[in-house]
Amino acid sequence: MFLLERQNHARELVQSINLEEWDGIVVISGDGLLFEVVNGLMERPDWEDAIKMPVGILPCGSGNALAGAINYNAGFDQAMGSELLLNCILLLCRGTVMPMDLVSVTTCSGARFFSFLSVAWGFISDVDIESEKYRHMGSARFTVGTMVRVASLRTYRGRLSYLPVLDAHHKEPPTHNHVNGPEDDLLPPLNQPVPKSWVTVEEDFVLVLGIYQTHLGADLFTAPFSCFDDGLIHLFFVKAGISRTALVRLFLAMEKGTHVGIECPYVVHVPVRAFRLEPLTRKGILTVDGERVEYGPIQAQIHQGLSNIISGCDRIRMTSF
Repeated sequence: MFLLERQNHARELVQSINLEEWDGIVVISGDGLLFEVVNGLMERPDWEDAIKMPVGILPCGSGNALAGAINYNAGFDQAMGSELLLNCILLLCRGTVMPMDLVSVTTCSGARFFSFLSVAWGFISDVDIESEKYRHMGSARFTVGTMVRVASLRTYRGRLSYLPVLDAHHKEPPTHNHVNGPEDDLLPPLNQPVPKSWVTVEEDFVLVLGIYQTHLGADLFTAPFSCFDDGLIHLFFVKAGISRTALVRLFLAMEKGTHVGIECPYVVHVPVRAFRLEPLTRKGILTVDGERVEYGPIQAQIHQGLSNIISGCDRIRMTSF
C-alpha cells in the first residue's frame, strides 16, 4: 500500500512500478486520483502492457462517479457514502475484470492525456471547480454549488464540432503520431479544420458535456445507456434560453436517469466518436474527469476497450441507437 503525499504522486509511482510484481491497482479515493493512475500508466514506454493492468476503486471522494457506474453495472440500487463503499468492496473481492474505454484529450497547448469519465465546459465545470470551497461538506458541495450557479446563470459562446456515430467509419488518414498511446485517427490537429463529415454547431451554451460512464457523480445518473466499452462518447449540450426552473428540473431528473425522456428544445444528446470544442467566450472553466485543464480549444476521441476495470460483475447491458 502506498500513502500519497502530494499531487501527481500516484502518477509518478505507477510510472516506476515493475508490472510483473503487480496483479492490479486499487485506488482508495475519488475520481481525481484514478485520473492520475490512468495517465501515469499511459505515460510509460510500455504503455500497451501497462494500461491493461486491472484498476479498481474504493470510493472515498466527493463525486465518486466511476464507483457509481460500477455499482450500477453490477445491478445494485443507486447508493452513496458507506453503502456505496461496501458494495464496491464486495465487487472488488469478486475480482471480475472488464474492458473500459478511454478517451484521448488534446488541449490548446498540444498536451495530450487520457480520460475515463468526462470533458465538461460551462455550468457543470463551473460547479465542480467553484464548489471546491465547500469540500468539507462532502457530496453536498455539489448541491450547494448548483444552487449558487443557478441563481447566477451564465452562458458561453462556443463552436462545437462532432463526428456522429453513423459517420465514424469515415476516418481521416493519420496526420500526427504520439510516443505514448494509440493514434488519434479520427482527429485532425487542433490548428486544422475538422472534416466535412462532422457536424458543427455555434451557439450560446449553458453547458457542454462529453461523458462515457453512466454516472457523473454517485447520485447523478447522467448517461443510463452508457456501457464501459461501448466505444461511445455521449455528448450533451444545453443551449442558452433554458429557464432556471427547467434547468433545476433537468438535474433533479438526472438523479434517477429520467431526464433522458424529458422533451426540451434546449437540451441535446448525441452519441459521437470524437468532438472538438472551441470556446469563443474569453473566460471559462474546462474540466477533464473533474480536473481543471487549460482553457481554450480542446478535442477528444474514444479508444474502445483500451483499459481494464475491476467491476466485480460480468453483467452486460445491450444498448442500441
